[in-house]
Amino acid sequence: HTAPGRLSWLPTYVTQTVEVESPSTLRQLAEAREKNERLSDKLSDQNARCKQLEEQIRRSDEVTCNLQHKIAAYEREIGMLREELLKEIGHLEERKEEAVKAAASCSQEHVQSLQDQFTSEPGVQHTLTHTHTPEDTISEMSEANKDLLEKYRKEVALRRKYHEQLVELKGNIRVLCRVKPVLKEDQHEEGLAVVVTTDLNNESALNVVSKGKGRTFELDKVFHPQATQEEVFQEIEPLVTSCIDGYHVCIFAYGQTGSGKTYTMEGSVENPGINQRALKHLFNEIEDRKDMWSYTVSVSSVEIYNEVLRDLLSKDGEKLDIKMNPDGSGHLHVPGLRVIEVKSFQHIKKVTRRNRITFGTQMNQHSSRSHALLTITVLGVDLASGSKTCGKLNLVDLAGSERVWKSGAEGERLKEAQNINRSLLALGDVIQALRGRQTYIPFRNSKLTYLLQDSLGKGNKTAMVVQVSALERNVGETLCSLKFAQRVCKVELGPAARKIESTLKTSRARTLSDSNVSALRLDVQ
Repeated sequence: HTAPGRLSWLPTYVTQTVEVESPSTLRQLAEAREKNERLSDKLSDQNARCKQLEEQIRRSDEVTCNLQHKIAAYEREIGMLREELLKEIGHLEERKEEAVKAAASCSQEHVQSLQDQFTSEPGVQHTLTHTHTPEDTISEMSEANKDLLEKYRKEVALRRKYHEQLVELKGNIRVLCRVKPVLKEDQHEEGLAVVVTTDLNNESALNVVSKGKGRTFELDKVFHPQATQEEVFQEIEPLVTSCIDGYHVCIFAYGQTGSGKTYTMEGSVENPGINQRALKHLFNEIEDRKDMWSYTVSVSSVEIYNEVLRDLLSKDGEKLDIKMNPDGSGHLHVPGLRVIEVKSFQHIKKVTRRNRITFGTQMNQHSSRSHALLTITVLGVDLASGSKTCGKLNLVDLAGSERVWKSGAEGERLKEAQNINRSLLALGDVIQALRGRQTYIPFRNSKLTYLLQDSLGKGNKTAMVVQVSALERNVGETLCSLKFAQRVCKVELGPAARKIESTLKTSRARTLSDSNVSALRLDVQ
């Protein structure tokens, strides 16, 4: 611009702002945007996952609530049944007392009548007709007593039946006692006086005389010395059948060395014991159900010797260890254990021929120095519904308990005896903890109790056959065995739980959270 009257040049300034973006800045911006998008997607996925988990938790809560209601209903029903059984047992006791009093009264009346007839004053003649002689009166009294005795026996049998039903409801371990007969080979030794007696009219009691004093032991069933292998198995047979139905069952023999445990469990070729009879019965039941069920039977066999687990079905008796199953089920697992599928009773007999460790002691010339465990697993499929069951049968022949000084054990035999007694003591600790319903059960204190954990725990069926000697020389061991048996009698495992799976339960179980799935988890190993 020019001012008036004057010419001058003034510079002109132009200011312009230019925003320049470098390549590195653009790259960083793009990476930040991608990262932001990824985080947004992740957040969206997490929200969806949270909703799924919330739905699963809701469903789990519903299932848990339903199960709790069912358990409460079952407990109420069991309580009512228990009360009814106890009342019925009370009525039976009253009727027994009445029957005994009636028998005593009847006998006194007849005796008094006979005394009156034979001790009357001289000169008084009694007309004894042919139909009512003193002999007839005695005969009538005898018949009346026989009738009362028969009624009493029926009442005892009925009472025993109700008692067994009560034991089944409580889930008690059934305890059977078998008294070993006096054998010919024992008759040349000292201490042969018989101090253990059974009662033919009471199948649940036996009496032991020690130091001049008698003591009576009450168990679930007592077999007299002449009882056959078949009679013993008849008491075990229902447990074997329940294994096929999907229950876990444990049957074991306990007692001192030489008391007949191995004979009861294994028997002889001519007179087989529980093991062979149970396997034969198992396959007979499977054959009877073949039109409705399909079964797969597998077998394993181990022994525990000096706290070492040994596979009896492997050629070299491989040493094994017990671990938790890696599938997260919480069940036990024996890596490397040989499990063989069997198709028939003859096949299983051939497979289970084993080489168990035995040595002679002063208590028994062929004493079993290890615990032997034969396990049969039965997987069943219902051909109509597709539901599956998993049953397990553990047949256990324990090593003989004995006092070390009496067995004459030295060196390696002494070590064996100490390990046997230690494992049996651990079994006693487990029984004591189960009886006291303690929260911690010391299953891991020995290989024996650890291996039997899934059969001695809650919801399983267990039977113990305690073997005792009738001879005076063994009265110390006999009393120890019977005291242990009475403690076992009082252990309640709770009602047995059937291991069954249906397609509906399986699909639903997969949606449950781990915290609640244990209520429905299948006991399949």
